[in-house]
Amino acid sequence: MRAWQVHELGDPIDRMVLDEVDPPVPGPGRLVVNTEAVGLAFPDVLQVRGEYQVKPPLPFVPGSETAGTVASVGEGVSSDLIGRRVVALGGGLAEQIELPASQSFEVPEGLSSAKAAAIPMNYCTTWFALHDRAHLAAGETLLVTGASGGVGSAAIQLGLAAGARVIAVAGGPDKVAACESLGADAVIDHREVDDLVERVRELTDGKGVDVAYDPVGGETFQQVRRCMAWNGRLLVVGFVAGIPKLATNHVLLKNYSVVGVHWGASLARDPESLPSQVAAVMALVDEGAVDPLLHPPYAFEQASRALQDIYDRNVVGKVVATLVL
Repeated sequence: MRAWQVHELGDPIDRMVLDEVDPPVPGPGRLVVNTEAVGLAFPDVLQVRGEYQVKPPLPFVPGSETAGTVASVGEGVSSDLIGRRVVALGGGLAEQIELPASQSFEVPEGLSSAKAAAIPMNYCTTWFALHDRAHLAAGETLLVTGASGGVGSAAIQLGLAAGARVIAVAGGPDKVAACESLGADAVIDHREVDDLVERVRELTDGKGVDVAYDPVGGETFQQVRRCMAWNGRLLVVGFVAGIPKLATNHVLLKNYSVVGVHWGASLARDPESLPSQVAAVMALVDEGAVDPLLHPPYAFEQASRALQDIYDRNVVGKVVATLVL
């Protein structure tokens, strides 16, 4: 079978190789899936480049989430699962993937494998951020940066589902339109406004925002912290634009909290939180409140280009590579 592997670290377009490898055999408590879609994200790019905190040994198969049909099961796993569609955190860019049965979740009827593969990382990270870390309440105002990306678009939808007023920040007309299509209450094109902070203050009658969801970092973080309301919660989700320094005197003066969101580490400490998060998000799928925003899917053979496009910021929504076996 074919699998994309990284033998040397560097840019995905240069370092990913489509290899022939042995197909997996399911061990006890595990199953093998015929892959139909693979969710890709910025951490995958960083792993390929050797810049992520988790550094798998070479060679490795990149990819964050896998959706497909169960082909075989190992000891202790019900054979009733064979032929059912599942989605799981992990796996990656291979035609078949072995996954733990306990962390594989059935895909609801009507949800495509491509959209299912967009859920585990982005939506569960965001659920954890908004509900477990920020305790977002109905009627509060939520500011989302990088709002047209995978996690940003998830934050718009989950924020609206929680009853919040959502202000989205994106750059360029296509990305602004994507945020508007998701139902954001207000969208700011950061390329077109002279002062992001002033625009947010205008939209909040000078009060600022109760919760900020920031996967961007860098200079954007410095602007976001100035948008915080009294007793607000600023969620540190990622650092696409660099790791910022924090002026702690400003935190004190405005009485807001800066809250870390390390979802992956939280799962290591509380593995049972993942099934409950997936169940909560899938319930919103059934209600129509969650419908993942996808960049036009890439073919499996274009996976290196897909990851490169993420790095080059040429995508809108979640990036997925699809397979037809």
